[in-house]
Amino acid sequence: MAKKKELTPSLIETFLDFQETKNIDLATMVGVLEESFRSVIAKIYGSDEGFNVIVNPEKGDFEIYRDRVVVEDGQVMDENKEIPLSEALKIADDYEVGEEVTEKIDFLKFGRRAILTLRQTLASKILELEHDALYNKYFPRVGELISAEVYQTWKSEALLLDEDGNELHLLKNAQIPRDFYHKNDHVRAVIDRVENANGNPKIYLSRTSPMFLQRLIEAEIPEFTDGVIRLQRVARIPGERAKIAVDSIDDRIDPVGACVGVKGARIAGIVRELHNESIDVIQYSANPQILIARALAPAEVSSIEINEETKKADVFLKPEQVSLAIGKSGQNIKLAGQLTGYTIDVFREVDGSEENDYKLDEFNDEIDQWVLDAIKGLGLDTAKQVLNAPRVMLIEKADLEEDTVDEVLRILRAEFEENAK
Repeated sequence: MAKKKELTPSLIETFLDFQETKNIDLATMVGVLEESFRSVIAKIYGSDEGFNVIVNPEKGDFEIYRDRVVVEDGQVMDENKEIPLSEALKIADDYEVGEEVTEKIDFLKFGRRAILTLRQTLASKILELEHDALYNKYFPRVGELISAEVYQTWKSEALLLDEDGNELHLLKNAQIPRDFYHKNDHVRAVIDRVENANGNPKIYLSRTSPMFLQRLIEAEIPEFTDGVIRLQRVARIPGERAKIAVDSIDDRIDPVGACVGVKGARIAGIVRELHNESIDVIQYSANPQILIARALAPAEVSSIEINEETKKADVFLKPEQVSLAIGKSGQNIKLAGQLTGYTIDVFREVDGSEENDYKLDEFNDEIDQWVLDAIKGLGLDTAKQVLNAPRVMLIEKADLEEDTVDEVLRILRAEFEENAK
């Protein structure tokens, strides 16, 4: 019996310790303990009505009392509410019919099965509390920059731990291509999302999100914290290149210069954090034409035609500027589109003295109609327009094979060369 008497109080102490380490408030923990005891009592007696459970967190123990009304022997209608006089007299010899009997219950007498049931019930409820606490801790913090310690890495993800030992997931596609981690490394990332499937929360981090770059800049450059400079737009190709648009609430402050610093000194730490990801900083403008022209830097734009309904921009440049606007592997024009929210197509300026143009449909005897239709879907209706369009745009946006595009360009070019003879 002595062994059993130590068992249940130590159980209370165990879960009160859990409360201290998992930041679950004392009132909630006591409520869970009382609820768990009542659950076991209900299984034993069919109901917990008339029972009082008192948990003493300071002492690490508990007491259970049962209240019933004394009735004549043989007149008991509900055993959970009434007690026969003969049983009441065993508790105290001065009870009379109609009086209320308060009886202290020895939980240990319920046996080992009841104690095991209590353990399981408590463990289940505590786990629910832990999950709720974790979800409530992180869900409001989505988009926040945090630092966590690498615990383990796999091919598909890295598992990190926060300061409380909670698991955080950094999936491979949320890592910068040149990221490589060792156990116990400290990693900065942004809280990307919190999922709570079946009451089991999982926290996912990201280092590829534009929000990660935004939070790094806000943390590293004081003017953002002071509110003098605002970060309006962010676009990224993680590990390769990024563009940010900034402005200032004070006309005397150059927002671009404040971000970059002398010889790029102020932004250098962010570039290192991103494994030398190139960051272009431009001044934001609410005028879409100005913003698009700045976003396409270092290319110099000649003119822009915008369709606000379709959010499409046709940008015209001198021939030597087209490759600059497109950039390596199309990165510059892709980022400019992300930053401005417009679909951008670039065109070479055409001298009006050049030879006459031809409709694309005139070439359907040499080029499959479906190929012509795919190109026309880009808004290119004539041979001259196609020849002036960037080759990479024809491949990517018309979804054509490189060989197909090269053959189309060859046929169109040959037509003009033939007529020039």
